[in-house]
Amino acid sequence: MAHAVDPEVLREYRENGAVCLRNVFSADWVDKVRKGIEKNKAHPSRYSESLVGEGGPGAYFNDYCNWRSIPEFQDFVYNSPAAHIAAQLMDSRTAIFYHEHVLTKDPGTYKTTPWHHDQSYYPVDGDKVCSIWMPVDPVPMETCVQFVRGSQGWGWFYPRKFATTLNYSLTGGDTGSKTFRDVPDIDGDRNKYDILTWDVQPGDCIVFHMKTLHGAPANPSLSLRRRVVSTRWVGDDAVLAERPWEVSPPITGGLTYGDKMACDTFPLIWKRD
Repeated sequence: MAHAVDPEVLREYRENGAVCLRNVFSADWVDKVRKGIEKNKAHPSRYSESLVGEGGPGAYFNDYCNWRSIPEFQDFVYNSPAAHIAAQLMDSRTAIFYHEHVLTKDPGTYKTTPWHHDQSYYPVDGDKVCSIWMPVDPVPMETCVQFVRGSQGWGWFYPRKFATTLNYSLTGGDTGSKTFRDVPDIDGDRNKYDILTWDVQPGDCIVFHMKTLHGAPANPSLSLRRRVVSTRWVGDDAVLAERPWEVSPPITGGLTYGDKMACDTFPLIWKRD
């Protein structure tokens, strides 16, 4: 399914590293994804986490790489506008599906999502890479994911554990020409940074580059849920890469370092004619 992205939105994405698209997914797609999220929560995988912050009854649940066993997610990957949207934002002739990531915060979840960027977690190099963050509940600005404008151009940062906020432990491996740095203390000096966030509704999505720094507040509301699926996409220049820590997710599709990403595990979903 095609969805043409406005050229001004493409420019905004290139400059800022994140952009909000309004009303791009139909109510049917939102309902399917919502059902998929609930199936995932009812039958979590070995990769799942349920993190609880101090002072609240709710949990921050996340899990990934279950799309092949959840028909609603599989349908969304192959048939929704997501792949075409990703290809346009990545400026790529192809959209290859990397994985999905379910992220939910129950009412009364006081666990925040620490500032990080995604690409250092992944064994993926290349600039044509993005995530589509799609909520199935209304998400007010106060609890929505937040981004540091332009940070996709700041180089590489160490990945952090969500449970502890500590950097991943080094296990060896080659970093190539990359220099990794600690994520800056953004909350400690927010006036220093240009923070982007939005009030989003079901049908909207936020697309962001995998190197854009982002984090998310707690969900202190005792009535509102925040259920999201974030689909990860890679394009023409993406290749499997080595990291000096255990990658997350720990799935490489049988590829070797330097291989293009398209394979049975990471299927090519959209290609420009």
